[in-house]
Amino acid sequence: MAKSTLFIFHWRQAAARGEKKGQVFAYTERDARQELANQSIVPSRLIRRRLSSFQQRRHKAKAADITQFSRDLTTLLESGIPIVQALNLMALNQVKAEMRLLVRHIRQQLEAGTNLSEALAHASPLFDRFYCDLVATGEQTGQLPEIFARLTLYREKQALLRSKVIKAMIYPSIVVSVALGVSAYLLVSVIPKFKRIFDSFGADLPWLTQQVLALSDIVSQHALTITLIVAGLAAAHQLLQRKNTTYQYHYHRWLLRLPVIGEVVSKACIAKFSRTLATTFSAGIPLLSGLQAATKSMTNAYYVHALKAVYQHTATGIPLYQALRDSNSFPVMVTQMVMIGEESGSLDNMLNRIAQIYEAEVDNTVDNLGKIIEPLLILVLGLLIGGLVVAMYLPIFNLMSVLG
Repeated sequence: MAKSTLFIFHWRQAAARGEKKGQVFAYTERDARQELANQSIVPSRLIRRRLSSFQQRRHKAKAADITQFSRDLTTLLESGIPIVQALNLMALNQVKAEMRLLVRHIRQQLEAGTNLSEALAHASPLFDRFYCDLVATGEQTGQLPEIFARLTLYREKQALLRSKVIKAMIYPSIVVSVALGVSAYLLVSVIPKFKRIFDSFGADLPWLTQQVLALSDIVSQHALTITLIVAGLAAAHQLLQRKNTTYQYHYHRWLLRLPVIGEVVSKACIAKFSRTLATTFSAGIPLLSGLQAATKSMTNAYYVHALKAVYQHTATGIPLYQALRDSNSFPVMVTQMVMIGEESGSLDNMLNRIAQIYEAEVDNTVDNLGKIIEPLLILVLGLLIGGLVVAMYLPIFNLMSVLG
């Protein structure tokens, strides 16, 4: 389902004691009138307005809201409350307008005789294929509470893992960005002042100082051009990432080779794959369908490519552990544990164990990231900023020795 635009409708109603007015959130005027009719309000005037940026952020449904939706529905279903009544209770307690409309839409679809999985798929793109397939399995087996419990756990684990990976990338990115910013400031504002002082000496300058002064001249004279080139390269990179699968594959493969960061991303991808496949397999979804779901859940193009090859090999009858081993993208420990899980008939438990191991390793790496990456960052800062400072003071040191 394509995502609809949320509007705010201001209404007025003539009453015996004066005019009543208010507002209601809806996608269309028809939905707004239906919502007001449910409140026994017949508006004499209805004006549609676009939401402000603040209102859009406040009322927009996000992935975290779907996780909360799954958690609440699990609790209500486990309490024995019928699904339609549970959705009605949830709609009354939604703070965000888009979530309230979404839950009401699902309830209306169920009352019209639509299956829950189909109602979810039509309600919002936030309910992806993986989510809807699991719910469909729960409907067929009569285990909806268990399915929503698994979905809640899965989404919570994925959100935690995603936040850990983002945390791992923020720290070095900020340090490097600050170093580059300080270096640019020195080259544009500080070093030209030193250049005027050195020119007044009329002496020969050290080689390093000459190179830094030349770099400062280039940056100062062509600052706008350099900025436009960097912005253009960044825009081209983003465009190629979205449009060119070959570029995306090689870029993501390069990311995995970065020290520390590549290890965190790789372990996070393996944990996500294992958790997704374990969730689908334990829900009764066939292995091949689970592999497709795991592939679609990947955001790293290198692992998407590897899992497509794993799917093709598994579809021909090759055991999963052998297909994973032949892809050369998974550690030996993973393939061995999958082999044990296949032979013992406990593949879902073994995959969950793999996910737990790699999630714990990601946690440990991120928690110790400062100690791990600090030497590298000190080296970068020393080369960028320290090199500039030393280059500027070398002539002064030489001058002092001559005067001495």
